[in-house]
Amino acid sequence: MIFMVLLIQTVLSASSSSSSVWSEEPPDPPTDVHVDNWQLTWTPPSDETGLTYTVQSRDHSEVWSDVSTCAQISSTSCDVTLTAAKGKHDCVRLQVLAERRGLASAPAEACVSHGFNRCTPQVSLSARPGSLTVNLSRNHSLAEDHVDNLQHRVYYNKEGETEQFYHDSRASLPLLRLQEGQRYCAQVEFLILGQPVGPPTCPQCELIPHTDVQVHPGVIVGVVVVMTLLIVGSAYIIICQSGRIKRWLHPPCEIPHHFHRLQSHHDLTPSPTDEHFDVIDCVTPEERRE
Repeated sequence: MIFMVLLIQTVLSASSSSSSVWSEEPPDPPTDVHVDNWQLTWTPPSDETGLTYTVQSRDHSEVWSDVSTCAQISSTSCDVTLTAAKGKHDCVRLQVLAERRGLASAPAEACVSHGFNRCTPQVSLSARPGSLTVNLSRNHSLAEDHVDNLQHRVYYNKEGETEQFYHDSRASLPLLRLQEGQRYCAQVEFLILGQPVGPPTCPQCELIPHTDVQVHPGVIVGVVVVMTLLIVGSAYIIICQSGRIKRWLHPPCEIPHHFHRLQSHHDLTPSPTDEHFDVIDCVTPEERRE
């Protein structure tokens, strides 16, 4: 009887421990995975301890393989110089996985934040209202070796959005009809015969500025001419046509009809102050008579 009880407890404990293992979720992938002079570094996922990391690489194939010197390590960096030298065109792509008790995270692919010898493009961005130009340089040894077989693949998206778009180009690429006032990010990788080669650049972001209201010089000249004509015309009217203006501004005046009747009656009625005199003939003194 005691043996049966112990057996049941053992089975139950094993079942519970097994279910807890199966229910455990894998860790989050590392962040900020980038390469600098073939030194690969990354940032551990937040709130995670006791993790190990494995670096994987691939060249022209689609199969990722572990880098033997960077497998299940506890540090957050690894030198991948020898791995890169073994790759086709001396270029490899790299990614890192975080592991916890046999559970691996999703891979985080490495990018390059600065100029990266011959395997990563040299990129700069120029933002204008409604557009973003991805400036690409062909002044590198990989372009000299492969000439017309080399292209750039430009990925871009609005900052914060996961969906990416891309265009393939041999020279600098303008991205048009972008939303003003929003930040857009772009990253670029090499293509040789349509296949990705080497690590891509890390995303670079720029704010698309708003359109400034620009006044054409011809408009300014036209406004000055019109204002000058208005000032000269106003001065002429005020100085030379002031009399006419006054007549225009004088209110109309009409003499009422009863005023004429009053005036006629006034002419026929003499004023009491008027005096009447008789006409006297001229008289000559006697002593002057001859």
